[in-house]
Amino acid sequence: MKTSRLKSIVAVLAGMIVIIIFSTGTDALFVKLGVFPPIELVSYTSIMLMIALIYRCIYAVLGGYVTSKMAPDKPIHHAKILGIIGTILSILGTIVGWNLSEHWYPIALVITAIPCTWLGAKIYLNKH
Repeated sequence: MKTSRLKSIVAVLAGMIVIIIFSTGTDALFVKLGVFPPIELVSYTSIMLMIALIYRCIYAVLGGYVTSKMAPDKPIHHAKILGIIGTILSILGTIVGWNLSEHWYPIALVITAIPCTWLGAKIYLNKH
């Protein structure tokens, strides 16, 4: 495998790891602080879901930034790949968990994945 291809894979994986760790970490912190109920209760209000959407979008922007920074070339292209992966995972999550929350929330995750990672790449490019 070429070095640039390996660097591309690592860049996208790094962005995914950032998003997953920060999102699940914030979820766990909010449960511990009593902001969110334990996940097995599945009783989220609209405001809880809006809060989760906001921080997940922020973390997706951060993931796009990290991916772009680590990409060997074409940072926006790499961030879009990260966004496409996020969109696919969000679609799968929407299908599996359709009855677990208000329907707007998983749909919003699908819709925001690519724009958020793209924004992270644009922020990176504007700083460099």
